[in-house]
Amino acid sequence: MRKGLLFVTAAASAALLTTVTACSSSSSSDSGSGAGSAGGKKPKIGVILPDSKSSVRWEGADRPYLAAAFKAAGVDYDIQNAEADKQAFQTIADQMITNGVNVLIIVNLDSGTGKAVLDKAKSQGVATIDYDRLTLGGSAQYYVSFDNVQVGKLQGQGLTKCLSEAGAKNPVVAELNGSPTDNNATLFAKGYNSVLDPLFASGEYTKGPNQSVPNWEGPQAQTIFEQMYTSQPNIAGVLAANDTLATSAIAVLRKNHRNGQVPITGQDASLEGLQNILSGDQCMTVYKAVKKEADAVSALAVALANGKKGETTATEHDPTGNRDVPSVLLTPQAIFKNDIQSVIADGYVTKAQLCTPDYEALCAQAGIK
Repeated sequence: MRKGLLFVTAAASAALLTTVTACSSSSSSDSGSGAGSAGGKKPKIGVILPDSKSSVRWEGADRPYLAAAFKAAGVDYDIQNAEADKQAFQTIADQMITNGVNVLIIVNLDSGTGKAVLDKAKSQGVATIDYDRLTLGGSAQYYVSFDNVQVGKLQGQGLTKCLSEAGAKNPVVAELNGSPTDNNATLFAKGYNSVLDPLFASGEYTKGPNQSVPNWEGPQAQTIFEQMYTSQPNIAGVLAANDTLATSAIAVLRKNHRNGQVPITGQDASLEGLQNILSGDQCMTVYKAVKKEADAVSALAVALANGKKGETTATEHDPTGNRDVPSVLLTPQAIFKNDIQSVIADGYVTKAQLCTPDYEALCAQAGIK
């Protein structure tokens, strides 16, 4: 899923992008060579990332973490970004297979495109891994992600906590869901609706507007939420599926002088999301330790590239393909204002990135060291 650091500042983006990438009109790539294996074909791993707009995590975190892990393991690798272009995604996969990858890791743009790529790789004897997003009906041998239903539960529980602390009575709650083509968005919704639906049914909460945002795009989210707010200006809480969508909703609320008055959830513990929490415009986010996810998929891919069996800890059910996919599912963490220090301690963001002059006093108030 794993998705939302869209409105990050240029300086923060530069700080996050710790590797140099070469860009073309449709994709960006990064490749490297390791020491290789003794005798036989040298292991080579291909990774296709989805885009750089829905979340800067893909270029700012996943790419450098994956590259570092592959370098340390001494394997050749090729990391490219499809930049939300389905045709480019398939072209990149074809090139990687032609160039001899024996393991392919993908973050699909949608299940249809992902399935076509996975099936072709499988037919060529290439081991396959779904990373962060499960390809429904696909043929990936493994899946590495977070417990995405639990991510949604943390968001739902977080919103109820914030609404309770705000003293809200029968609040109208809007839902700004993730992309309808992303299975993770479906799992997040399953999680937060398991918390919110009983409250709607009991009359404790009032169900407000509910809409998905194509491709997790911030500008579309802002337009959608503006329409939601126009139709129901008494919205008192927003379940935003990630920090990009949360930031879009906050922009609309700010324009209507209600930012900070309406609890909003998020996800990704993005720099923007954490700063929104410090300022009081966002009530919480969910931190998914990307380095742990990248390390887990790297370890699995390196084992497969060297002809070994991958180790997994769980299974994820693919309802479309009616199969259980061997998986590694990591544990997410809810982040409120008093938890931000833990994200810094984990190295995901630095105090210097977070506590810019505009946020310095807020950082001090939050006890950030």
